[in-house]
Amino acid sequence: MTPALLVSAAHKSSGKTTVTLALAAALAARGHVVQPFKKGPDYIDPMWLSLAAGRPCINLDPHLMGWDEIAEVFAQRLRGAGIGLVEGNKGLHDGLALDGSNSNAALARHLGLPVLLVLDARGMTRGIAPLILGYQAFDPSIRIGGVILNQVGGPRHEGKLRAVIEHYTDVPVLGAVPKDARLSLDERHLGLMPDRELGDAPARVREMGELIAGCVDLERVRDLAATRCHADVVEPIADATLRAAAEPLRIGIARDKAFGFYYPDDLDALVAEGAELVPFDTLADRQLPPALDGVFIGGGFPELFMAELEANVLLRGAMHRAIAEGLPVYAECGGLMYLARSITWKGRSAQMVGAIPGDVVMHARPVGRGYVRVEETAEFPWQDAEHEPSIRHGHEFHHSSLENLDPSVAFAYRVQRGHGIDGLHDGVMVHNVLASYAHLRHTGGNDWPKRFAAHLRRVRGEARAAQAPRLRIGG
Repeated sequence: MTPALLVSAAHKSSGKTTVTLALAAALAARGHVVQPFKKGPDYIDPMWLSLAAGRPCINLDPHLMGWDEIAEVFAQRLRGAGIGLVEGNKGLHDGLALDGSNSNAALARHLGLPVLLVLDARGMTRGIAPLILGYQAFDPSIRIGGVILNQVGGPRHEGKLRAVIEHYTDVPVLGAVPKDARLSLDERHLGLMPDRELGDAPARVREMGELIAGCVDLERVRDLAATRCHADVVEPIADATLRAAAEPLRIGIARDKAFGFYYPDDLDALVAEGAELVPFDTLADRQLPPALDGVFIGGGFPELFMAELEANVLLRGAMHRAIAEGLPVYAECGGLMYLARSITWKGRSAQMVGAIPGDVVMHARPVGRGYVRVEETAEFPWQDAEHEPSIRHGHEFHHSSLENLDPSVAFAYRVQRGHGIDGLHDGVMVHNVLASYAHLRHTGGNDWPKRFAAHLRRVRGEARAAQAPRLRIGG
């Protein structure tokens, strides 16, 4: 059984993300094969955790996945690893359900994980003891196996905290992290700044790992992970190299500073369907990759790069022409923004691809944030004989709205929960484009990669049939 633990906190903004990725970097630097996980829907934290560990970070989301599926994915991804680190979201007992059934604590319980609690110690001394005792008493089934004190004011402050915790509790202190600007990452409206926007991200992560190694007992952290009490679910993992028997697909995927919000397991699922993922850079490339069967543009921060996106006139024109000629495109959130006519933010506007007849406006506060539930309309483009219109679950995180939308535009989804385009609809359809604020995941029976791949093959087959020479009848 592979050692693993859950890193959580009493509340959000306690520093657990930086502590977790620094632990991953420190352990990896010492030869441990670290498999990172992130609880809940998130793109940016997993980017940093993947960089720190050197392995793709996988999201475990009790709202979008069943517990059996979580256990199976967890066991599959732990294969070949020496230790698993699961970063929680928000506080240990926080979650959507009143009974805590989808909280970080519930995830630890279902996977048999000990909890390493990161506590923001600023302004605390004796008061830290009732905090720990309260967390232990609230749910005794959760094993809080150690704490890391964060934002410690100095040796004197650390000494007081350690003495209080040792006197009043039985929870060991595995480390005390001082206030240090090198252990912080820049934030913006959707969380941390993505690593790909920083040229020195690998060096910063290495430095964070060394700083943590100097103030946290890594061996005791690993010993705690070894107390994990549930055996792995042994299931055969899908081999991404086993391509579909059908003719392969070429899918262009936007991967650059503006767009990078993709779940690794979703991309693996596309590859398993026979897709070759061909990256392109919306900021630098002047043309789309050749011979594409489709395009996938995920989320990101196009508003931060709208001047550069506007300046790349050749690629915008190539994208517009390809869409007009019927190239299938799937776009989520930032991808939708890029395909619109324009983006306006902080008093500035920039022209985008113009395939979607609407304009994007950025707002200071979130427009849509959280889990969504959408119902496919009869016009949903990826339907086939095996899939009737149904309910899909996902999430959205956007500060933008799509305005001045042509009223003739059809929608792929009716919104049952969330905001989408206008609170009622999501999934703009233009030609063979499906663009939505909803982010889908390849979990919970929502096999969107398979359906998208089947759609691409249908469109390709129809195009080939239309181009085939017709038989001449008679003289």
